[in-house]
Amino acid sequence: MSNEKEYDLLNKIQSPADLRKLSLEELPELCKQLRKDIIEEVAVNPGHLASSLGATEITVACHYVFNTPEDRVVWDVGHQAYGHKILTGRRDSFCTNRKLNGLMPFPSPKESEYDTFTCGHASNSISAALGMAVAAKLMKQERHVVAIIGDGAMSGGLAFEGLNNVSSQPNDLLIILNDNDMSIDRAVGGMEQYLLNLDTNETYNRFRFKISQWLHAKGLLNDERRKGLLRLNNALKAALAHQQNLFEGMNIRYFGPFDGNNVVELIRILRQLKSMKGPKLLHLHTKKGKGYEPAEKSATIWHAPGKFDPATGQRIVQDCSCKPPKYQDVFGKTLLELAKKNPRIVGVTPAMPTGCSMNIMMKEMPGRTFDVGIAEGHAVTFSAGMAKDGLQPFCNIYSAFSQRAYDSIIHDTAILNLPVVLCLDRAGLVGEDGATHHGAFDMAFLRPIPNLTIASPMDERELRRLMYTAQLPDKGTFVIRYPRGRGVLTDWECPLSEVEVGTGRRIHDGWDVAVLSIGPIGNDVEQAIQQIESAESPSTKDHCPSVAHYDMRFLKPLDEKILEEVATRFSRIVTIEDGVRNGGLGSAVTEWMNDHGYSIPITRMGLPDNFVEHGTVQELKQICGIDVGSIKKVLTSENG
Repeated sequence: MSNEKEYDLLNKIQSPADLRKLSLEELPELCKQLRKDIIEEVAVNPGHLASSLGATEITVACHYVFNTPEDRVVWDVGHQAYGHKILTGRRDSFCTNRKLNGLMPFPSPKESEYDTFTCGHASNSISAALGMAVAAKLMKQERHVVAIIGDGAMSGGLAFEGLNNVSSQPNDLLIILNDNDMSIDRAVGGMEQYLLNLDTNETYNRFRFKISQWLHAKGLLNDERRKGLLRLNNALKAALAHQQNLFEGMNIRYFGPFDGNNVVELIRILRQLKSMKGPKLLHLHTKKGKGYEPAEKSATIWHAPGKFDPATGQRIVQDCSCKPPKYQDVFGKTLLELAKKNPRIVGVTPAMPTGCSMNIMMKEMPGRTFDVGIAEGHAVTFSAGMAKDGLQPFCNIYSAFSQRAYDSIIHDTAILNLPVVLCLDRAGLVGEDGATHHGAFDMAFLRPIPNLTIASPMDERELRRLMYTAQLPDKGTFVIRYPRGRGVLTDWECPLSEVEVGTGRRIHDGWDVAVLSIGPIGNDVEQAIQQIESAESPSTKDHCPSVAHYDMRFLKPLDEKILEEVATRFSRIVTIEDGVRNGGLGSAVTEWMNDHGYSIPITRMGLPDNFVEHGTVQELKQICGIDVGSIKKVLTSENG
């Protein structure tokens, strides 16, 4: 931690109670110190930077005005909340953020009473906060509830479902819209354009607020009269301004837009709104990356920049020219290659063109790529609509976020077996982003759905071949899952050829134990087998089993020829996958063996039946028992 003078105000704060002891005049300087602290910490312990810098004044103002944790502040998109963590007693441990056994990557009630709800995914804050506001009313508790939504999350469907209920349910909820015109990449869509254009006069809002206070004091403004006046007021204002305010059209009082990076003004506004009855929305414009010039200029890059020099803004990027590429880059380059040959191919992503590398195709073919914002369900159904009328969409969604599109996959895509290629990036363990972001469940929750083909490549060449196969005629709905990070091949640019659906391949022959793997975890299996076979001691070699390895490649349909072979040739089977054991490959193989009358012992390796926390991928593999050492131990054990 830097010297006392540099952080003289921040050093005084162990909790929001200490923050409230500061004078209003000291808060701009506190915001500067808080930003500097975040920058210096994230520079050496990488995480999400730009969003938290932009939300600094909102963070300080909310904890200054509201009596947290008794008053509830519900964060949306948890990567805005680093300042919140630092101000709520976690500054000394912030250096452990995202590390194994350290602070969690996003706010969680498991970690702090100031973290009121889970917020790893976007768009849930309004619904959760409304639930808390209703609970406070029913339990007769005097409590303020604030939802902070933004960073692109207002485009999510759940946010609109929450708004719809807010407008019809008696509550005093305050919604703060942190409008920075960004999600990770620049925010898109009609809602974002609407927010950019929306303007309501601050003087008018202040005048209306004072009038409402006067009417309340005179006993002339009960709930029914207030609603009637709101409707009349909204109609008059819309007529005069030639613009309908979406929020006030839903009977949610709208205030703004105001400068969300002016902490003194923000506190004045929040104090006015604090005692106001009924639902209200405060619209704030903020600058993503505020206070750090490199992040202000390139918010997408500085969303999660990795290590960097805080003084110069120079990112510390390793020379990766000799390393295998990231799977996402193989996807992006292969998609463009396929699209050049197949004019029916289009690309769809929910706010992740850079993260999934669809920006490669987007740059060359902007008319055939679609960023639909944080709206995974819509992304799938939109893709299905295009597929229904002749196009071949590649819809790329992070595995954990695809959970929000489950009904769209079933109802809008699989029932008609439409030719949509669902590319699930970040499948398996993702590392430091933790439980909300691991792609643990996709194989288990997709496997029961009829008409789906589900595949996972063991390496980059297999990813290319599967992508080529998926866009061929009559392949129906085709799911390809692959992990975060780098592959294993530097010479990955192979010719494109078809893979027969439902076929695996024998990678390594043996006669004692058969290992059935799916996806990149197969590379760990190969390492374990090589270590077993290269055992130095002759006596050890004599006791080592001969291991055969099959890359199943397809979870659905399974390669029944391989299953017949291993059931009749081997005395033991081991299945391994980087998804949950329950319901995945191991379950599928066990079911098939039972259905076909085989009673061969099967050891299932995969993720356990609990939420896996955060750490490096290698650390988490060890904890889950699917690293090379664990695989080797299972294979050399007599009974698995």
